[in-house]
Amino acid sequence: MAKWTFEPGHTAAEFCARHMMVTYVRGHFKDVHGTLDFDTGGPAGSSVDVVIDARKIWTGEPTRDNHLRSADFLDVENFPEIRFRSNQVVVIGEVDYQASGTLTIRGVSRPVVLEVHYLGQWQTPWWEDGVDKGPRTRAGFVARTTINRHDFGVSWNDTMDKGGIVVSDTVEITIDAEAILEAS
Repeated sequence: MAKWTFEPGHTAAEFCARHMMVTYVRGHFKDVHGTLDFDTGGPAGSSVDVVIDARKIWTGEPTRDNHLRSADFLDVENFPEIRFRSNQVVVIGEVDYQASGTLTIRGVSRPVVLEVHYLGQWQTPWWEDGVDKGPRTRAGFVARTTINRHDFGVSWNDTMDKGGIVVSDTVEITIDAEAILEAS
């Protein structure tokens, strides 16, 4: 099985939650690291381990970002990382997979399934200190899931008129990943 490393500069996790019943708020984590065992000839044997630095959450609004870092939401002082570790990959199409595993947020671990779409792989340049040391093989993936944030202890909320809530219970997560094949 080929070993891959996620390239943090081109890998990101995005989340989307409904806000005040009228719109959606999106945010990003750009400090995403991890490893992947993956081979197009046998993707069912794949595994992934991803770590996100929760302290680097960004929604474009510093006050909201600070609130999301607080104990009301991610409690990054006590739980600075979000992690996903797969334990099974099922092939559901030529380039589509389901990666089952454990997602840990705020120290709470729950099973989740990521719907993964493989974007392919290419030989690309590899620049270090202004010198092309390539080519290197890169592969792209998009993974999606939806979680209930309360399952992970992320339960702050407030009510609004007519029974509305400030933050939805469900959160959509999308991970755009670029992996680099490790030299053998």
